[in-house]
Amino acid sequence: MQASLRRVQKASGAPDAFRAPRRCPRFRRAAAVVRCGALLLTLFAGLPLLAAAQPALQPDAPVRFGILPLGGAFESRSDWDPLLAELSRAIARPVSVLSVNSYEALEQAIQRDEVDMAFLSGKMALDAVTQRRMKVVAQVVRHDGLAGYRALLLTRKTPPFNTKKSLLGEPERWRLARGERQSVSGFIVPQLQFFLPNHIAMETRFLSEIVGTHQTTALAVANNEADIATNNTADFERFKLRFPAEAQRLQVLWESELIPHAQIVVRREYSPELRRSVQTFLIGYGRAKGPRGDAERAVLKSLHDLAGFVAADNSSLQPAAKLAYQLAKQNAMSAQWVNDEARQARLKRIESGYAEQVTVLRDLSP
Repeated sequence: MQASLRRVQKASGAPDAFRAPRRCPRFRRAAAVVRCGALLLTLFAGLPLLAAAQPALQPDAPVRFGILPLGGAFESRSDWDPLLAELSRAIARPVSVLSVNSYEALEQAIQRDEVDMAFLSGKMALDAVTQRRMKVVAQVVRHDGLAGYRALLLTRKTPPFNTKKSLLGEPERWRLARGERQSVSGFIVPQLQFFLPNHIAMETRFLSEIVGTHQTTALAVANNEADIATNNTADFERFKLRFPAEAQRLQVLWESELIPHAQIVVRREYSPELRRSVQTFLIGYGRAKGPRGDAERAVLKSLHDLAGFVAADNSSLQPAAKLAYQLAKQNAMSAQWVNDEARQARLKRIESGYAEQVTVLRDLSP
């Protein structure tokens, strides 16, 4: 089943008969302030950062592995099953799989202590470590050898909605397809590095929006259900292989700076020995020669064209923390406030929250 998708009509000029009234400037400003405040609370919620100790783990209970949704839930689970079966044998414990349709569903499962280990990207991994007592044990590596990937904005090749000048001049005419708020390349980085610097808030300036996975957003633009999509280089390469005809209709309008790759996180309640066993298994997976190594490398290739894993710790999340901090700060600076004292109070809380996150990420104890 396709990953969850949400569609919201934003302004007048909608193609169907049920047209929403155009928002007045005052309404837009008020909405922007409310949304900004909600986003800031999301980015720096949960302080003090380390949550109370989670329930004790049963020694024979399955290790519950949460999968960040890349395509559909079934697709993601099928891709991970062979690796997790080998992991179960390596650590002599059963491993169960939680594969969901959205970032939000996985985030809620982590908050309910239903996940013991997970494959997560920047913001979600950061929250898992600073708020849900998890530790980074490994980071993925891709075949291109780059230290990360890039966020993209995709449009169709055909006019009129296919130039940066048109987008910046009249964003209200464009239909947006974007990732969830927790998505680094689907929301955080495009908002931080492209839209806000050009005085465009993604949540309020577009005619309509679709929210879904990177596959969903690319298909929406290719099929003329949206005019611009957030995406990333890794997912777009995967999209080209799976949907070559649709990919031919698309072009890259903008790309970001490098974003660090995703991490594997494990609950702190597990013993250091078990976490080391997980790490040893991951960094050795796909490295052997011969038929077994070939089979493992084939599994990795199906997992977003991965080359393998490298050992990592919480400090690998410092770039993600900085991105969240920069976005919160930029939102605070661009929002409308009752007075400058209120703005400065918000900025002070952002600085304090970021400082606490950095302190947590420096804790490299076993």
